[in-house]
Amino acid sequence: MPANLTPQYLEADRRFRQAKTPAEKIDALEDMLALIPKHKGTEKMQADLKRRLSKAREEAQKKGKSGARSYGYHVPREGAGQVVLVGPPNSGKSALLAMLTNAEPEVADYPFTTRKPLPGMVEFENIQIQLVDLPPLLPDWTEGWVFALIRTADLALVLVDLASDTCLEQVEHVKAQLATHKIRLAGHRYAGELAAGEAAIPTLLVGNKADGEGAEERAAMLEELYAPEFPVLAMSAATGSHLEALRRALYDGLGILRVYTKAPGKRADSQTPFVLKKGSTVGDVAASVHKDFAAALKFAKIWGGDKYDGQRVTRDYVVQDGDVIELHM
Repeated sequence: MPANLTPQYLEADRRFRQAKTPAEKIDALEDMLALIPKHKGTEKMQADLKRRLSKAREEAQKKGKSGARSYGYHVPREGAGQVVLVGPPNSGKSALLAMLTNAEPEVADYPFTTRKPLPGMVEFENIQIQLVDLPPLLPDWTEGWVFALIRTADLALVLVDLASDTCLEQVEHVKAQLATHKIRLAGHRYAGELAAGEAAIPTLLVGNKADGEGAEERAAMLEELYAPEFPVLAMSAATGSHLEALRRALYDGLGILRVYTKAPGKRADSQTPFVLKKGSTVGDVAASVHKDFAAALKFAKIWGGDKYDGQRVTRDYVVQDGDVIELHM
């Protein structure tokens, strides 16, 4: 069977042959693997591409350990929090990003379509949350910048494939890969001990393809095994099932709340809340409004929660989601 290679594939092959650095080779090989027609006539070529890609990654890793300059990416934060999509190949990360946000990732049923971070914004009620798709975690080697972005994120959304018999192994693989870079997946209020240099990242475990055969049983196993560690949710990026529950889970997983402010005698602005971490106080709200307000604050009045409307509170009062605060200087 002829390979029927496309002009785009041949262009990527030309770039590979002219590449002078491991990074250039990896970029070209990943393009070739994504662009090659997927049929029986190219099976040997696909295997050869994967072998060469693995070799190029090993070469890049060795150069990185020897102190050679590496390359990476930085994603500026936007919205109420930054969530990174973490998972093995073909777990459906790109499809989920496309379903939840206005981003337009390449979505295909073969691995390595995601080669650099791609952010999008998820709408949840009156705020937006940044969702960043990352390249998959691979058993042989994953570029260091991927782990750097995970380490600094506000929440890790670990996505596994409920249509696969290996979904439990996928979770353990992700945990093991992150552990080698001193990253621990944890609940939002993790209180355990951490090793030197280790970071605990709030985590949401999501089983994708919940509409697949046997998915319900696998989702139950995920819940039983991992719910004591972090929240677990089953959904389908293909059908859109449980997307609203996922939006809520992202918000809850970030450990944040919304507070609204009002001037005396005026209505509260219900469209543009101040977003703070859970446990924040009236003093923190004042500082969020203006850096000078915290020092000048005398008291506040509050609407919402278990207080009667307009009750006077001090700067140390801990605010709740949805509270309306009137600051008095």
